Amino acid sequence: MAKLKVPSAQHLARNWQATPQAVQKGLVHLVQHPPTFSYAALYNYVRDLLVFGVSYEQIVAAIKRSIRRPDVQANFLELLPLIVDHFRDIGPTYVQGIERRYYPAGRGLMIPFDPPVIYGVGGEVHFPWLSFWKNNPLAGEKLSLFITIVDEVLLQDPDLENAKFHILDFSAPRGSKTRELIVLEAAEIPRLTPERKDEMLAIFAEGYFLAADELATTPAPDVEEQAEVDPDQPGLFDDQI
Repeated sequence: MAKLKVPSAQHLARNWQATPQAVQKGLVHLVQHPPTFSYAALYNYVRDLLVFGVSYEQIVAAIKRSIRRPDVQANFLELLPLIVDHFRDIGPTYVQGIERRYYPAGRGLMIPFDPPVIYGVGGEVHFPWLSFWKNNPLAGEKLSLFITIVDEVLLQDPDLENAKFHILDFSAPRGSKTRELIVLEAAEIPRLTPERKDEMLAIFAEGYFLAADELATTPAPDVEEQAEVDPDQPGLFDDQI
């Protein structure tokens, strides 16, 4: 039996389609043709760097030691200086990790939401979302769906409801192979109306359960061992290099 994992909020938005059948088709394809690595390890390195004060040199050494695939290692090492330079320029007075939350996406589907960190500057709390996709980052209505979900998650937490929300987009500009960091101010991104948000979530939830039913009778794909995939993360929804 092939297994369909529950996507994160960002991957829900990325894999949303206009009909439940299109969502179903896309999710089944992802399970049967999974990506070859996960960014989960990089999120852990970022937390070590920012929250626990592990040095840049130690993080680089850890990546070279633990990430065996040269292409994935090079990908992580391309991202790391952009992350370090950004937070060095900001100079936060504190950085701390926060625990996983869950967001109800309809029909009992609870979407995990794992904020990377929060930090303080000038008495204000900042909430950055790190998007490591190199190609085709969220845009348009899919980006608005993600932003709307995050808004609701933040509003459920008195410590975060007034946080300034930014998206750190580490994608490569079109026509370029080199990543750049673009900081998107979430306040400037249109939100969905409650009616449109509910409609989009209902479409995704129906498509998700259609995919789960289909995969329940489908043999698991014969995939070679992928050393860079974290089994505790929704790796089948992660981007490829």
